[in-house]
Amino acid sequence: MTQKVFLVIFVLISQLLEAQVGGKATYQFLNLVNSPRMAALGGKVVTNYDYDPSQALFNPATINAEMDNQLSLNYTNYIGDVNYGTASYAYLWDRRTQVLHAGVSYVNYGKFDGYDEAGTPTNSFSGGEVALSLGHARNIPYTDFHVGLNVKLISSKLEQYSSFGAAVDIGLMYVYEDWDLQITGVARNLGTQITPYHEEYEPLPFELIFGISQTLEHIPIRWHLTLENMQQWNVAFSNPAREQTDLEGNVQKENINFLDNAFRHTIVGIELFPESGFNIRLGYNFRRGEELRIVDKRAFAGVSAGFGIKLNKFRLSYSYSKYSAAATSSFFGLNLDLQ
Repeated sequence: MTQKVFLVIFVLISQLLEAQVGGKATYQFLNLVNSPRMAALGGKVVTNYDYDPSQALFNPATINAEMDNQLSLNYTNYIGDVNYGTASYAYLWDRRTQVLHAGVSYVNYGKFDGYDEAGTPTNSFSGGEVALSLGHARNIPYTDFHVGLNVKLISSKLEQYSSFGAAVDIGLMYVYEDWDLQITGVARNLGTQITPYHEEYEPLPFELIFGISQTLEHIPIRWHLTLENMQQWNVAFSNPAREQTDLEGNVQKENINFLDNAFRHTIVGIELFPESGFNIRLGYNFRRGEELRIVDKRAFAGVSAGFGIKLNKFRLSYSYSKYSAAATSSFFGLNLDLQ
C-alpha cells in the first residue's frame, strides 16, 4: 500500500513539473494564505502539526487527532476591495479511520464597473471563487511518516463567465517527537478544469512546497523554514526599474544569480512562546520583499507579524502583512474547541 502511494505521488508530480508561477494558471486563489498564523510566519507555512485545522487546507499530511472537534474560521481584508476567508473542521471518526477533515475557501473580488469596447458604461458586475475540500491522513505503519490527501471541488464565476474544476493535494510529513521536529513536502493543486470559462482549458496553479520546523530545547521559540514554488527554479526576474545606464548610454540589466533565485524560494518565521496561552509570530517572505521593494526607499515589504491568544475554549489570532508601501493586509482568525 505504501509503495502504491509513493508511486502515485511521483507520477503526478513528474507530469506537472513544468507548472508556472503566478499569472499563468487559473484559480490562483487556491494558493492564498489561509490563516493569520500562516500569514504572520511569512506565508505558506506547511509544518504546523497540532490543533489548527486550517493548516490542513494547505497540507493534508498535518491532519491529526489533536484537531478533533476543532473549528477554524478565518477572514482576510485583502488588497483593494478583495476579501477572502476559510472555514475548516476536523473529526476523529474512530481509531481505524482516524481523522476526517473538511474545509471551504472563498474569495470575493468586489464590484466592477462594466464598459463596452467603445467605452460606454454597461452594467456593473462582480466575481468570486470557492473551493470545497475533504481530507484525510494516515500514519505509515511502523514509521514516523504521515501521508495525507485533500480532494477539492472548485467553482469560479467572473462576470458572465463561469468554470468548474477539481484538484487534489498530496502531503508527506516526518514527525520526530523526541526533537519536536517536523519535515514535510506537499504537492498542491494537482488537477484540471472540468468546464472552462470559454473554450480553452487552463492549467491549475500547481505548487511544490517543502518545510521544516522545530521548537528549540529550553528556549520558548519555534522556528520555521519554508521553500515555496520548488516546481520551478527560476522564479526571479530582472526588474526594468533597476536597470543602470552608463555614461555611454549602455543599459545594464539587473543581474540575477543562483543566490537570488535560492532566496526567492525562501520564507522564514518564528513563534515566541508557541505552547503558551499567548504567543507572538514574526515572518519574512524573501520573494515578496525583493519583488515589491522600492529602490532607495525602506518600505518593509515582505515583513509580517501577528499574535495568538487562547481564552478557555477558543483562540483568537491576528496578523499584519506588509506587501509594499501602498499595500497591506490584516488577517483575523478564530479557533473553537467544540469538545
